[in-house]
Amino acid sequence: MTENDTVKLLRECDAGIKMGVSSIEEVVDNVKNQKFRRLLTKSKADHESLKEQLQVRLDGFNDKGKNPNPIAQSMSWIKTNVKLAADDSDKTVADLITDGCNMGVKSLNRYLNQYKTADQNSKDITQQLITLEENLSVDIRPYL
Repeated sequence: MTENDTVKLLRECDAGIKMGVSSIEEVVDNVKNQKFRRLLTKSKADHESLKEQLQVRLDGFNDKGKNPNPIAQSMSWIKTNVKLAADDSDKTVADLITDGCNMGVKSLNRYLNQYKTADQNSKDITQQLITLEENLSVDIRPYL
């Protein structure tokens, strides 16, 4: 059971990281404030670094990971593009990223509760991802 929950938790983290990186890539070119842009760029790099750690673990289970839900990804893309078309300010970008971080934190905590028998290393990776998301949402508050 532990291995099964471990792989499932790692897959959800994989999908979450992919969704986060994709969301940052979608909006970063719209950001006017250089400090804000650097925060997003650093967060993207931090997500990608965690993805590398996660991939090593998935490879150990001969698992390819998981892509984000296509419907969730499409809805996110539509929301982002509609909001940015109406107002492409840094405030809008900060609002979109904050919403994404909050959804990620909520989902990841749900998965931690759901996959209780996952190994500690996978739980630690999940907690690192939660911390990345929480920190980003706090760091970008001045741009809301």
